[in-house]
Amino acid sequence: MREVAGLSWLAHPTPREGQPEMIAACLDTLAKGGAHLASAPTGIGKTAAALAAALEFASSSPERKTIMFLTPRQSQHKIVVDTVRRINDMREQEKITLVDMIGQSGMCVEPFAGNRGVSFSLLCSNHRKNKQCRPWMTNAPGFERRILSDPMHVDELVEMSKTHMEDGEKRQTCPWKAARNAAKEAQIIVCDYNHLFIEGVRNASLKAMDLRLDDLIIIVDEAHNLPDRVRMGMQRRLTPIMVRNAASEVEEHLGNLQRVAALNDAMSDAIMLKSWSLAVCKEFRLVLTREFRRMIAELDSNNEMLIQASDVLSWLNESFDAVAAIANQSTLTGEANTFANPDTIIRLKMFKQLLETNEVEIDEDGDNEPSAHLLSHLIDVLDRFGSGPALCLVFEGEGKDGRIITHLLDAGLVAGPIFEDVAGAILMSGTLDPPNMFADLLGITKEMRGESILPSPFAKERRPIVVATDVTTLYRARGAENDKKIREHIYSIVQNTPGNVAVFVPSYKALNNIFETFFIPGVKKMVESKTWNKKDINALLVDLEEAPKMGKKVLLAGVFNGRLSEGVDYAGGLLDTVICVGIQNAPPSVFQKSYGEYIKDKFGKSNFWRYANSQPAINTILQAMGRPIRAMGDRALIVLLDRRNTDRTYSICYPPDTKMNQVGDAEGSGRFAKRFFSKVKREVDI
Repeated sequence: MREVAGLSWLAHPTPREGQPEMIAACLDTLAKGGAHLASAPTGIGKTAAALAAALEFASSSPERKTIMFLTPRQSQHKIVVDTVRRINDMREQEKITLVDMIGQSGMCVEPFAGNRGVSFSLLCSNHRKNKQCRPWMTNAPGFERRILSDPMHVDELVEMSKTHMEDGEKRQTCPWKAARNAAKEAQIIVCDYNHLFIEGVRNASLKAMDLRLDDLIIIVDEAHNLPDRVRMGMQRRLTPIMVRNAASEVEEHLGNLQRVAALNDAMSDAIMLKSWSLAVCKEFRLVLTREFRRMIAELDSNNEMLIQASDVLSWLNESFDAVAAIANQSTLTGEANTFANPDTIIRLKMFKQLLETNEVEIDEDGDNEPSAHLLSHLIDVLDRFGSGPALCLVFEGEGKDGRIITHLLDAGLVAGPIFEDVAGAILMSGTLDPPNMFADLLGITKEMRGESILPSPFAKERRPIVVATDVTTLYRARGAENDKKIREHIYSIVQNTPGNVAVFVPSYKALNNIFETFFIPGVKKMVESKTWNKKDINALLVDLEEAPKMGKKVLLAGVFNGRLSEGVDYAGGLLDTVICVGIQNAPPSVFQKSYGEYIKDKFGKSNFWRYANSQPAINTILQAMGRPIRAMGDRALIVLLDRRNTDRTYSICYPPDTKMNQVGDAEGSGRFAKRFFSKVKREVDI
């Protein structure tokens, strides 16, 4: 193989199998300003390879480039920081500078840090504006230099910000502000997807860091999650209660403006505009209540129906017209004349802006986003995507009055332009397969994409796959007898596995059906809860580690796409077996039907089922399958409890070298487990 540039930036003294190929492929794509999609399994060191390629490309660029490493999980933040530390330890040159960041509220050291979203932003903004936030007011240039002197994990950065010595004095500074200031000079910024793919966050962050999109080299970790994350970022809800609350908030702001202007003889344009927006909110609530009642009466047994963006926009326009008489008042001047304009687009943008800038007092103990801002966000989505086929609106008969939910069907409308504007990008995941599907879904054109599928370095005999052909979670085959067989397989496998076993199922309902009364003598059962937090996960890992030392084992049960199946690193051989029950196809719904039709129209009938259903479902299984094998010496048994895995519809979604062994009953799966663990032992690295 030709000498690969970039190896000098590796965090390993000797490249691992697959790393030189990944680095070379990424560099070829980056040289063209494109986006490289790498399906790279656990074990090759894809984080180190992606960083090596990006650092090589940045160092050879005639203009300064900043690497932005995007990852959805804080555990991965630490991996990136540790990787850069190892690179620095191996290189004699000047150290690579790195800033690790999460959301502003997650780094806040003030008492109201527990708030989220717009409510936190308003509290933070008010405290800064009123000069009540001492950490924000405290400048600490020495601390910012310390951040750049040696890479720190965000938790370390936050703790150090509380006790840092500045000019011989202990000062507490805002860690988020310090991190953003330091990021202006950093070579690598580690942060969440939102920093790039949520427009408001992106604009604010890049401006504060003195960066433009074309200054950035992007690395997207766990990139199989990105299409859904981008689409979910555009999801909004609308209810009459929300509009009622928005009206109350606008009225509160209007009252504050009127008190300030009490000494003036004439009402200001700002007060007139705020009065108009209040009148529109009140009228819109009446219109919405009428339409929601009509739709509730028209709902079928599915309790949901498709509506059009033009419907909601027409209701807003009706509300504008109903308060148009305000525009005839002779006192209107300047900007206030805007809402007298019959152009719906102009009135819509003005209404959105007035809601967006509405100011109200926020309870520091609360966690609710102001409804005026939520309504503004919804109008923004309607304004941006409502005229095309990529926005699906669903009315659901949930709650007291029902609700409307917006669903963006095409992540590429948001992500595509970003990938076009950045200097280059690397997207990677162990389940970014097939890469061309994810490129299509993210709007990465054929001209600018590069793709690679790297083989797993783990020997297949150390992770055999068994499929049980006597069970399925296919809807028409469900029932007590099928559930009984699934439990028998789990029981038999646990009995013949020497260590801990993890079981992943499609839903919390399935979790309850299978495990509520399930009991195995001498085995500790731990069932995932929606309420689990980071502390619960850490306690779980301790239990998994301690059980084998005491001659015991844990049966861990969780859901696909949950924290246990994707977000936890079971390093050190914590799991001997992973059992995947069923195939998590999205249930039938108005949204899923609209999404499938959109995929069919844009990417062709031949890609429709795979893009919209089967590949996402199998990728959740592949993610779960990857949990137990974290190092070269690991070994684990994978059991798939659904015969559909062998059907061509689903089997083509697995990596092409996947071999599936079949068993016909629980006795067969138990025998397979017993043979495997008697022959293949875990090899502990010394």
